[in-house]
Amino acid sequence: MPPKPPQPPPKPYFFYGHRKSSQNRPTVYGGFFSNRYSLKDPDPKSHSNQPEPIFDLQKWDPHYLPSQNRPPRSQTPSLSQSQRLSPIARFIIDSFRKSQSGWGPEVVTQLNKLRRVTPDLVAEVLKVENNPVLASRFFHWAGKQKGYSHTFASYNALTYCLNRNKLFRAADQVPELMNSQGKPPTEKQFEILIRMHADCGRGLRVNFVYQKMKKFGLVPSVFLYNRIMDALVKTNYLDLALSVYDDFKAHELVEESITYMILIKGLCKEGRFEEMFELLGKMRDNLCKPDVFAYTAMIKVLVSEGNLDACCRVWEEMRKDMVEPDVMTYVTLIMGLCKGGKVERGYELFREMKEKGILIDRAIYGVLVDGFVGKGKVGKACDLLKDLMDSGYRADLGIYNSIIGGLCSVKHVYKAYKLFEVTVQDGLEPDFATVNPMLVCYAEMGKMDDFCKLLEQMKNLKFSVVDDLEKFFEFVVGKEERIMMALEVFEEIKGKGFSTVAIYNILMGALHKIGDVQKGLSLYGEMKDLNLELDSSTYSIAIQFFVENEDIQEACACHNKIIEMSHVPSVAAYCSLAKGLCKIGEIDSAMMLVRDCLGNVASGPVKFKYTLTILHVCRSGDAEKVIEVLNEMMQEGCRPDEVICSAIISGMCKYGTLEEARKVFTNLGERKLLREAITIVYDEILIEHMKKKTADLVLSGLKFFGLESKLKAKGCTLLPR
Repeated sequence: MPPKPPQPPPKPYFFYGHRKSSQNRPTVYGGFFSNRYSLKDPDPKSHSNQPEPIFDLQKWDPHYLPSQNRPPRSQTPSLSQSQRLSPIARFIIDSFRKSQSGWGPEVVTQLNKLRRVTPDLVAEVLKVENNPVLASRFFHWAGKQKGYSHTFASYNALTYCLNRNKLFRAADQVPELMNSQGKPPTEKQFEILIRMHADCGRGLRVNFVYQKMKKFGLVPSVFLYNRIMDALVKTNYLDLALSVYDDFKAHELVEESITYMILIKGLCKEGRFEEMFELLGKMRDNLCKPDVFAYTAMIKVLVSEGNLDACCRVWEEMRKDMVEPDVMTYVTLIMGLCKGGKVERGYELFREMKEKGILIDRAIYGVLVDGFVGKGKVGKACDLLKDLMDSGYRADLGIYNSIIGGLCSVKHVYKAYKLFEVTVQDGLEPDFATVNPMLVCYAEMGKMDDFCKLLEQMKNLKFSVVDDLEKFFEFVVGKEERIMMALEVFEEIKGKGFSTVAIYNILMGALHKIGDVQKGLSLYGEMKDLNLELDSSTYSIAIQFFVENEDIQEACACHNKIIEMSHVPSVAAYCSLAKGLCKIGEIDSAMMLVRDCLGNVASGPVKFKYTLTILHVCRSGDAEKVIEVLNEMMQEGCRPDEVICSAIISGMCKYGTLEEARKVFTNLGERKLLREAITIVYDEILIEHMKKKTADLVLSGLKFFGLESKLKAKGCTLLPR
């Protein structure tokens, strides 16, 4: 047998080695089938004057990138994305990276080294490129190649790239671009745009794309119609969704169950129940009766809108269709009924679940307990707690808190205390909401020994007793009839180390609300006697008390204390002190306080803003313009008071005349905005303030000319001392 001729070696390829390079097929190092190596970072200074080296594709490393040319991280594909790319695609991405000025001649030079770029390669690059400008330029450059034509894949990749970079309006123009380049868009391109807008909640853009789709003569599929209507319903454009449904019917398409449910949920949300039940009837006639999931979805939407009557009506429709409700349906309806105040109806459904042997969630027990406690039926709530434990559940802290609050509301505080001890034994970590009803009940019943005993137990359980007492007093003084009770409780506990500045402030604020000035001042004096560190809130409340007690000097002293602390008085303190200063004729000081308030407080009172406006308008010396400002102020619901009238006096004495000021007050008197006696008082204040301003001007002139000493030597008494 003659020997076999020698077999030629296998043709080199990726698995056998590198192909011999040619003009049209360069050898590319890199990828998954070869050992990649990194080039050292060359020193840019040493090559600054040398010509640019000739590009050698064999020495190109797709993972090498000098640090000085690195683009922003947000515009750089991740390492995992780069590793999944083909070597030529990585070369193109690397060309983009190296360009410091974006698209330019250097990028085009790099791309021209490639023989040809295919549409699939364009799509591959655009899928990972996050710079929309570079992506668009590259897309346009590729389209100018001889004999090249973009495919649907490359157009879709450009759309995704633009939308990914928040340029969704530009992405919407891709169908026109396709049509202009002889590639009419199909339904798929519009589906991509609709899905992108729907995921971002842009309902109007979804409708815009749908209208554009109609202009191209394309009829969406049933699936795409459903997607469009669902996006419009979710973004609260129900009327647009119904108009799309009219187009759906005009094209004689057949509805699916999801088509009906999208529109039904939208009609439920808008409260258009007659149309909803009409559509429900069409669904039964044309397709099939809704299943339990459809009914549960309707009930969930109606519960979220708070329409319980419609929920019950849907429930009856479900019974007519012989659809058996599941656990989710029961839970959704029971929780909605209990939160809406129809706890008895919710309890009936709960009993129905028990009879059917359906597993009942602890959340249902919780909403039923809250509902019965809210209705004052604490016994029913306790029965539910027993039923819960018999069913093998462990009550959570929310259920215990509800029942404890209910027991305290009917004065069964000792039973509530026993439940409190149960929560401690079960390790549920009771909080302020647990003990607050008991503290209030002990205070109302006058059982201060039990009150203090509970405080001690709270301290042993690592409660923040001082903070909880502050919350307790805030809760108690919320009703005016309980303010005196709060004072009695405070008298009992302040000797036990529970007296803080915050509690004093709460009580002083409550006393100011009911107008008990003397008691409020006594608490303020008590705080000073105890050498407590008073804060700006304390002084702000004290300012209001002192002004109402007509002790303006002390009120000003409190204001100065706040300023010394580098704090700002409350708006109420500013208003009260300004009013008090105006009453004693210290008009200039009051105007300074108004400016100080508006300069320090972000949203000062409207009255103070109009005060400065009046001062500015008085520069014209025209009473009519001042009256116009007053009319505008009263349209805003702000009536003239001491501060506004003082602003008129101050402005007219400084810039106008007595006659113009009297015209303003006369107008206010004629319109019954000022009583006649008050008008006379303001006229006297006006004259006195004008004399004072005139004397100040004379004194300033004498000081300027150096004549003050001569007048004093002659015993002149015309100048104020």
